[in-house]
Amino acid sequence: MRRILQIITCLVLLSNLVKGQQDGQFSQYMFNGIYINPAYAGYKEQLNLHAFYRNQWTGIEGSPKTMSLAVDAIANDGNVGLALQITSDRLGAQRNESVYANYAYRIRMNAEGTSRLAFGLGLGAVQLGVDGGLLNPNDPEPHQPIGVQSTILPDARVGVYYADERFYAGLSADNLILQYMDVDKYAFIAQPKPHFYLTAGMLLPLSQDVLLKPSFLLKDDRGGPTSMDLSAFVILGEKFWLGGSYRTGLKLYNKSYLQNDLSTLNSAVAAMQIFPSSNLRVGYAYDFSISQLQGYSSGTHEISIGYFFNRKNTRMLTPRYF
Repeated sequence: MRRILQIITCLVLLSNLVKGQQDGQFSQYMFNGIYINPAYAGYKEQLNLHAFYRNQWTGIEGSPKTMSLAVDAIANDGNVGLALQITSDRLGAQRNESVYANYAYRIRMNAEGTSRLAFGLGLGAVQLGVDGGLLNPNDPEPHQPIGVQSTILPDARVGVYYADERFYAGLSADNLILQYMDVDKYAFIAQPKPHFYLTAGMLLPLSQDVLLKPSFLLKDDRGGPTSMDLSAFVILGEKFWLGGSYRTGLKLYNKSYLQNDLSTLNSAVAAMQIFPSSNLRVGYAYDFSISQLQGYSSGTHEISIGYFFNRKNTRMLTPRYF
């Protein structure tokens, strides 16, 4: 019976995700904002390599698995940020890959260059696909694919990002071209929707070696429920981050196409980040499900690794906490 319930739950969730939010979800977005905003490119002001792996809803067959690799750096004395981002996302039979080249124009807001307003643009390609071999319904639907069905389409993303020594804020949108691409001929490939992200946070010194960093991330795709992450981290001696997030649904405006009884409960996240050396950063997050998945899922694991090159020659004037 448990096995049957897991399969039913997976199918229900998959059908909702196809209609709603389609972008990969990140609990450690605050460690590298390039995943949600192209204007973040170059913020670290040094060559920065970052990778992560997310295994969501462990214990449920067909649960989401996301991997990504990003590299970014500055050019033109820090007035330009450049980034390359590659992502692979799996959800049930869905197979999505993407690659984006990101450009950010970074405007100095003070003489020291510690305050910047950046405008970003990302251009790339997305491969949308479905593996028909993983579909095994009792009654096959018309035009159900037998093998892998996929298409490669262009896309664009835009964003704006402001950061100084104590505060940051960003607004971005993606799937700007994909939303107009015709995928109707692929019966089992969902039509991409634009996604919008609003984030902000600040740095509050509690003592000489202890900092508090609260932040939030608001996500909406005009198709599924609006989601908000509320996060807070304590930073000890610039070497150890410890904190967590609470993820919940919100009703900011009327969405008549959604069920009226949808739960806003989602998950709670415990996360940490350590710096084994001045160049290396390692992060880990664990999501505790507090929604209807509680009891079916063994939680979500997310690991991230970052490496800063040429730190001795960096022009970075202050530590980058955002």
